[in-house]
This record gives sequence, C-alpha cells and structure tokens, in this order.
Amino acid sequence: MSLIDWDVAVSTGVRLVRPGPQVDLADARQAVAQLRELSATAQGHVREFTGMEPLEPGGPAAVVDRPGWIKANVAGFRVVLEPVLDRLGGERLTGGTAGNLTTAVGSRVTGVQLGAVLSYLAGRVLGQYELFLPPDPDGRAPTGRLTLVAPNIVHTERELDVDPHDFRLWVCLHEETHRVQFTSSPWLRDYVQEQMQEMLLASNVDAGQLIDRLRSAGDAVAEVLRGGDANLIEAFQSEEQSEIMDRITAVMSLAEGHGDYVMDAVGPEVVPSVAEIRRRFQRRREGANRVDKVIRQLLGIDLKMKQYEEGAAFVRTVVTRVGMAEFNRVWESPETLPTLKEIRNPDAWIDRVVRPAALPQEFGEGPAGLSPGGGTAGGPPRE
Repeated sequence: MSLIDWDVAVSTGVRLVRPGPQVDLADARQAVAQLRELSATAQGHVREFTGMEPLEPGGPAAVVDRPGWIKANVAGFRVVLEPVLDRLGGERLTGGTAGNLTTAVGSRVTGVQLGAVLSYLAGRVLGQYELFLPPDPDGRAPTGRLTLVAPNIVHTERELDVDPHDFRLWVCLHEETHRVQFTSSPWLRDYVQEQMQEMLLASNVDAGQLIDRLRSAGDAVAEVLRGGDANLIEAFQSEEQSEIMDRITAVMSLAEGHGDYVMDAVGPEVVPSVAEIRRRFQRRREGANRVDKVIRQLLGIDLKMKQYEEGAAFVRTVVTRVGMAEFNRVWESPETLPTLKEIRNPDAWIDRVVRPAALPQEFGEGPAGLSPGGGTAGGPPRE
C-alpha cells in the first residue's frame, strides 16, 4: 500500500485551487493558440543562443489550466516517488490489519497535504518542463513535456501591465531552455531522479527521530510567524539528506539560473520590452503579501528564489569568463556539474573543469590557477 493516496492528492488539489482570471472564450482560445506558437518559436531562439542541440523533437507546449497542472504534477510525483515510497512503506509496516489501517489513514492524510501544497503552487506556476511522465508502452512519446499554465500567464501579464506577446515569449524562452537542457543531455534526467530517490531512502527514521523532526517543523512554523528565517524542508532533513539536498540544489540552481539568463539575454530584438518585464516581475515577486510570504518561506520557495539568482549569477560570470561553448561543459556529465560551493564561486568551477589552455584567446589567458577576465555578463540588469 502506497504511503501517499494519489487520488486524494488530485481531488484535494483540484477542490482547493482558486479559479483563474475571467477571460472571454475568444481571448482564451487566442491565448492558448499563441502560447503554442510562441513555444515553438522559442525553440529556435534557445538553440541558436545556447548552441545546444536537443536529441529529440520538441513540438509545441501543452497548455493547461490549474487543475490540469495539478493532475500532471501528481502523475510526475507518482512516477518518481511511488517505487521508493512503496519500498519504504514495506520496510516500515508492522503487519496485520492494524498496520494496514494505519498506513491507509496515513496515506490519505499525506495525499491531502500534497494536494493542498499543489493547490497553492498551481495558482502561481507559469510553466515547467515535466521531467517524469508515465511510461509510454510504445516508446514513441517524448521523455518529457513542456507545459504552460495559461490562466497564470494571463493573470500575471495583466497584473504587471506588460505587452502580452512579449511576456508570453519571455516565459516560453525560460521553459524552452529547460527542455533543451534535458533533451540535449539525456543523462541529466536520470541524475536528478537518482538524487531525489537517494533523498527519500535516506529518510528512514525511527519513531523518536520522527517526533524530533515534527517538533523541529513546529519550531520552524513558529519562527516564520515571528518573522524569522526557517522552512519546513530543512526541518525534516537529516545530515545525510542535507548533503544530498546540496547536490539537488546545485543542479536545480544551475538549471533555473540558466533559464533566467537565457530568457533575459536572448535580446530586445526578440522581446523588445524584456528589461521592463524583468523589472516589473522582480518588483512583483518582492512585493508579496504577508500570507504569501509566510507560505513561501515555509515551503522553502524564497530560499529557492535566492538559489536561482545565484545560479543566474554563476551562468553570467562563467559565460563572461570563458564563453558559451566552454560554459556548456556543465552539461557533459555529473562530474562537470558545479557543486553548490562552485555555484557561489564560479571561478572554482572554471579552475576545476575548464583547462586554462582551452580558454578562448579573445578572452585573454592567465597563469594556471588564475581566471582571466572579470566583471559580469551583459543582458538586462536585475533591478
């Protein structure tokens, strides 16, 4: 019996999620059609700018509403987590009717919790590249799917009062960058899945440790409500899990930072109002209301936003130092990925992965152990 009732997760999320903005049927259809078109347009821009070549066809994005996003994410969670959760559940069951009843009740509670979190996120996510899809029996379907949440994109562009075409293409550039990352580096999907599964397998705790972590979670909630700095993710981590989480954070910071860098740096000839969009988007992110700030901090979202900013800074610095072709060595293998320390110190990654002799002449050459060049890359400023 699974530790998460997936059907309860879907029904809870769909029941709790807020409806999207009021949009005329004709405008809604136009938005969906344009998002599909712009997602295809973005593919060419991303490939040309990054020099990365996907190994499988892209195709237009799947455009969904909020309930559709929840269903897709529950399916993705199930693909990755269910085999591990079933293994953990089997190891922990005490056996007999009482054990099965306890697991059944617990799985429903966990399903409600997951659904509640997804209902919150479903009103805020603009798009994503779905890494983990249910297996295709024929083996013909793509291994991942680019998804755009139309109600959230329309709501955000209205709230920001920006050009809809520019904003939609800007979002597509970010999400298309994720598709290119994973389809040009097939090993990357397995690496992320392995890290997630290791994280779960390292969570095998006894009752006393579980109570301690629950107390830590309660302390985290109280700390955030007092205006302090804490989150539930860290409260539930063991020391071993923290090390794994550092690896997950590093690769996701790289992926998200790269997406942010590309969406801003592709250029005003593609998205004329990109600088204004970024400025207003950043201001909106920083101006969340009190309830949103509390929820975001508890879920670790604010921490992740900081890490994504660090990822974008890493990409800008490395591209400036050594050029795009040498930066793309990050996608070669798990060994060339930056560590979390290297995300925060790009020169350390350059010294480890990019041989000084391989540095392009136009960027200058320096003694071994010294990184040539300086400053940060171009592109719109992060106001």
